[in-house]
Amino acid sequence: MATEIRVPTLGESVSEATIGTWYKKVGDAVAVDEALLELETDKVTIEVPAPTAGTLSEIVAKEGDTVEVDAILGQIAEGAAAAAKSEPAKESREEPKAEAKPASEEKPAASGKSDMPPSPSAARMMEEKDVEPEQVEGTGKRGQVLKGDVIDAIEKGFDQSPQPAPAAVARPASSSDDEAREERVKMTRLRQTIARRLKDAQNTAAMLTTYNEVDMTAVMDLRKKYKELFEKKHGVKLGFMGFFTKAVCHALKEVPAVNAEIDGAEIIYKNYCHVGVAVGTDKGLVVPVVRDADAMSIAQIEAEIARLGMAARDGKLDMKDMQGGTFTISNGGVYGSLMSSPILNAPQSGILGMHKIQERPMAIGGQVVIRPMMYLALSYDHRIVDGKEAVTFLVRVKESLEDPERLVLDL
Repeated sequence: MATEIRVPTLGESVSEATIGTWYKKVGDAVAVDEALLELETDKVTIEVPAPTAGTLSEIVAKEGDTVEVDAILGQIAEGAAAAAKSEPAKESREEPKAEAKPASEEKPAASGKSDMPPSPSAARMMEEKDVEPEQVEGTGKRGQVLKGDVIDAIEKGFDQSPQPAPAAVARPASSSDDEAREERVKMTRLRQTIARRLKDAQNTAAMLTTYNEVDMTAVMDLRKKYKELFEKKHGVKLGFMGFFTKAVCHALKEVPAVNAEIDGAEIIYKNYCHVGVAVGTDKGLVVPVVRDADAMSIAQIEAEIARLGMAARDGKLDMKDMQGGTFTISNGGVYGSLMSSPILNAPQSGILGMHKIQERPMAIGGQVVIRPMMYLALSYDHRIVDGKEAVTFLVRVKESLEDPERLVLDL
């Protein structure tokens, strides 16, 4: 008797995934709950555990294949000595798959029309949000519109009627000498999503960046004085992100437009602070979310950031860790960046860029002194955030960091 290995539920608005890596091969013995393979979605990478113990008798979906929720990935035969299916049998099973139409034929034409009706959840959301079918590009089988497609379309906005996609610019051919030294690697779903969302943010939002600088002396002195006691009591290191996250929450309460988002012709003001913290991994940038950061202490924030950072680097983030952010902080300083203009994490209307702390001569009280300074950059959506609000927000963050007692006294 064989047990099927199926694609688990991937989270809200996620309907398909790509097979990343199989950790086991046909004939290998597996233990219950042992990781069998890795699935890549457009948000996170997850591992699929073995539903039972036995022998991996068949692999149906190979590395690089795109699979939907509940699709069969393979089979496990009971008993460690269960024989694996022969290669001819496996080939015969997969033969119909080879006859399937190429992805390009299953997709709808450039007009965006499809012979498949929207999925029930997508149809319900389009009706609720007053979205027309032609405004949504379907990514399901034969161009079917899925709930995730509707969500992506809503984030992009519908201020203008749909326009035909511009023709792709042909890549100039490399010379024969150069081509032999080139390597083509397929983009992961995560990298494709990063590229698409960043470009969508540039195309949709009226993005503008304002800058300031902060004297880090007070925070650095406070951290140096209490870091050992802090770690001993709370079991987590005292870094800079706790101070920045707390300062951001204070500023968001004073300037709520930076914590809002556009939904069609409406603005949604968020009366809570779910702060996304950009984390670089070997597979790309991910933004796990510290939920209700405004209700947390600095110790709680540091502990949650440490947990999320470790989970991101190990590829063990849950879907709930990635959803619902209202504002994002990106720390390019850990890589040595002195100044940059971060791109919005749509549909959010603000993102704060932190940078390298560098000693610079500053004029203070009529004298030139050396101080550890950091440039801050706030990119914001000018459609709902005015310049005055953006500058006020950045100044409030600066004031809180240069005088950390304000964070304690809620000033």
